[in-house]
Amino acid sequence: MSDVVYAPAEVRRARYAVAAVFAVHGAVTGSFATRVPWIQDHASVSAGQLGLALAFPALGASVAMPLAGSVSHRFGARNALRGLISLWTLALVLPSLAPNLLTLCLALFVYGATAGMADVAMNALGVEVENRLGRSIMSGLHGMWSAGALIGSAAGTLAAHLGSDARLHHVLASVTLTLLGLFFCRWVLDLQPTEDEEPPPRFALPPKSALLIGAVGFCAVFAEGASLDWSAVYLRDQLETSAGLAAACTTGFTFTMAVARLVGDRIVDRFGSVRTVRASGALAVLGGLLIVVANHPAVAMGGFALMGLGIAVVVPLCFAAAGRSGSNPSLAIAGVATITYTSGLIAPSAIGTLAQATSLMVSFVLVTVLAGGLVAFAGVLRAGDRDRPKVSPAAAAVPDRRP
Repeated sequence: MSDVVYAPAEVRRARYAVAAVFAVHGAVTGSFATRVPWIQDHASVSAGQLGLALAFPALGASVAMPLAGSVSHRFGARNALRGLISLWTLALVLPSLAPNLLTLCLALFVYGATAGMADVAMNALGVEVENRLGRSIMSGLHGMWSAGALIGSAAGTLAAHLGSDARLHHVLASVTLTLLGLFFCRWVLDLQPTEDEEPPPRFALPPKSALLIGAVGFCAVFAEGASLDWSAVYLRDQLETSAGLAAACTTGFTFTMAVARLVGDRIVDRFGSVRTVRASGALAVLGGLLIVVANHPAVAMGGFALMGLGIAVVVPLCFAAAGRSGSNPSLAIAGVATITYTSGLIAPSAIGTLAQATSLMVSFVLVTVLAGGLVAFAGVLRAGDRDRPKVSPAAAAVPDRRP
């Protein structure tokens, strides 16, 4: 992409614009998740069939994410994000329109594909803004995604409580979020490829650097998926708590993740990515140990809260490191995103399979071991810290030289 120098005010404005796009992206996810029971009834699918259908978003994302780099190269970063975030917000309508299992699977495949490509485009722009600011912002951007998801979930919960048709709810949400996405995309960085820059392949395997960074992200997302989907079940089945207390445990886990992401950038700027991830991994391991040995709900809930704190900033830092790990940030980010999406896809079923063969407690022993991988392999993020360009005040003040 072009090395255009932007005025400091433009870079700051681009930061807030990208943060708003992250929130819009999260709001789509929250809007969808709360209406899954309605969608299941409308499509007349069983619980097992629904589980099959819900694998298709991750499949669609994994297939489509490597294409995001070529889209950005062809249309420029701003236009690519504008188009991809619009496709994602409009795709929200598709699952609620599906009348049967086949159409639901197809709708969720498209839904996931558009989500993944928009995810890569906005993370690539987030990394670019971070590089130009010379300080960490990726954790906060992902915190904004979590905030958007909470807002979308709250609106969806209200719509479900009122008994509204999910098709109407999702059409209204889709139109609103599309307009918001287009509005905020006006101020993201308008990066264009240079004349001598070769276009990336339409589909390519992720570079080796992305595989190593993605492995760290894999550990964090596996713990996240396991905790989100199984924390309530763990409290109910292992510790025989009420349904309300079990649900509160999941809410607490989500809340600690969101808070940690919103404040995580200050910690990263002070201690760097490697030390932050190592300390985060240690917190996650401690949380996992509390979960495994818990004989009281409060201990397990504290363990899940620590797990949320421990893994919250890892994925944002993996995206940031990937964006600085080579000459093609979009391809590296797409590679890390593919690995993390795959982890999120297999984690819930892997935990369930292992729990059926042994016990749910043993499943969280595995989660704890993977959390230990964050401590052991955090060093692969060091290149991102070392290579981060520091923007001096003099350089930042150079007037915009766009043609």
